[in-house]
Amino acid sequence: MTALPTSPLAWGHLLLGLLLALWTLLFLFRIVLTWYPQLDLQKGALRVIAWPTEPLLGPTRRLIQPIGGVDVTPVVWVGLISLLRELLVGQQGLVTQLMQRALPVA
Repeated sequence: MTALPTSPLAWGHLLLGLLLALWTLLFLFRIVLTWYPQLDLQKGALRVIAWPTEPLLGPTRRLIQPIGGVDVTPVVWVGLISLLRELLVGQQGLVTQLMQRALPVA
């Protein structure tokens, strides 16, 4: 079992990683939901998925038109968030490197 982080930087690293993972998961759900265009995302439990993702997808749809009638913008966002997650909290990410430099050498 891993110990809980003790420094603010470690907590930030953990929370940022979890937040980006949650965003990725929400956009993956949106990818699946594009297969069912008849579903109303403004009703029921689907609002939980649509509410945090639509502010990013709306403007992106104006830049990237559907390909063959399929909305590809959730795929674009999964790629962007995955890249951002790797750059910030991946093994060689910026926050990870800052944490390693801040740790006292034993």
